Amino acid sequence: MTLTVVGTGYVGLSNALLFSQNYEVKALDIDAERVKLLNQKKAPIQDELIEKYLKNQENFFATLDKEFAYSNPDYIIVATPTNYNEKTNYFDTSSIEQVLNDLNGRQSRAVIIIKSTVPVGFTAKMQNQFPALKIVFSPEFLREGKALYDNLYPSRIVVGDTTEVGQKVGALFKEACLKPDVDILLMDATEAEAVKLFSNTYLAMRVAYFNELDTYCASRGLNSQDIIMAVGKDPRIGEHYNNPSFGYGGYCLPKDTKQLLANYQDVPQTLISAIIQSNTTRKDFIAEEILKKKPKVVGIYRLVMKAGSDNFRQSAIQGIMKRLKAKGIEVVVYEPALDAADFFNSKVFNDLKEFKQTADVIIANRMVSDLDDVLDKVFTRDLFGDN
Repeated sequence: MTLTVVGTGYVGLSNALLFSQNYEVKALDIDAERVKLLNQKKAPIQDELIEKYLKNQENFFATLDKEFAYSNPDYIIVATPTNYNEKTNYFDTSSIEQVLNDLNGRQSRAVIIIKSTVPVGFTAKMQNQFPALKIVFSPEFLREGKALYDNLYPSRIVVGDTTEVGQKVGALFKEACLKPDVDILLMDATEAEAVKLFSNTYLAMRVAYFNELDTYCASRGLNSQDIIMAVGKDPRIGEHYNNPSFGYGGYCLPKDTKQLLANYQDVPQTLISAIIQSNTTRKDFIAEEILKKKPKVVGIYRLVMKAGSDNFRQSAIQGIMKRLKAKGIEVVVYEPALDAADFFNSKVFNDLKEFKQTADVIIANRMVSDLDDVLDKVFTRDLFGDN
């Protein structure tokens, strides 16, 4: 059996390496440099397991060539980006549609598994548009920096197809993972699409909740850590995913919450819009707290979302950065993952020592030992030292 994976970001690459343990996998991408790195067994993204598996994989080959990639695979996994368009209130699904159009023109008989996050109702719409194709939606639930691990040990396997095709897709993913007991949940495609958006919106809600708890404590002079630890002792709440931050960010949560809200058109809701507004309110509060220190130069320690990741797309700390700059504060950045002299007109330092000397306040979404020698300069809301 052979598989083709379209797109080699976190989702695509982790899926490609998951299946290349047992099958021949071709990974199609439009980025020549990324394809070159992958064929040199070098990971273009930071993920410890992806780096390890890639070095020892002989069944994996990256390519720019559609003809080669689409030549008779049994399964095609689509993992192309779907950014949220603020003007249309809709994911930009054009990359997926282009893949489906290409496959339709080739009269592909492969089972096409969409892993990209899509609006509710998208798969049914595409199946109607391309009736000759076998299209299945199966959401991913991956953490940045832990993408392959979460594929090897999935929390659940959700497949948006209740037919024999869906059963085969579920079995395909279960056989590839290392977790002995994992539930396969078969449902209609539209329901599977909703699962993805509701899952990520719940996570965003949890981040927003503990951030608002922390905002209250900071405003009233209370100990956030004591309160959060005591609240979490209730098993219905739990002691996880409770570390205050500058807000939720990254590639998934901001766009998925907005897409879910857009899908609520003509449906009563209050909570979903409140989650999105809460994230803005938190960033406003954090920026005001930093401004109270009357800084001349604010240093941004890392743009990335969390430890073990090199992704800083829509990271919450960028929202703080923009608010400070709008008030006329000079902002400098330390980000080893960024190969540039400046970031949005802010100087980027490669030398950590020089960065520390330049900034009189250093803001860090997550505290690390690198900053232990300048604790008097550091502003963070990190309580537990984890993501």
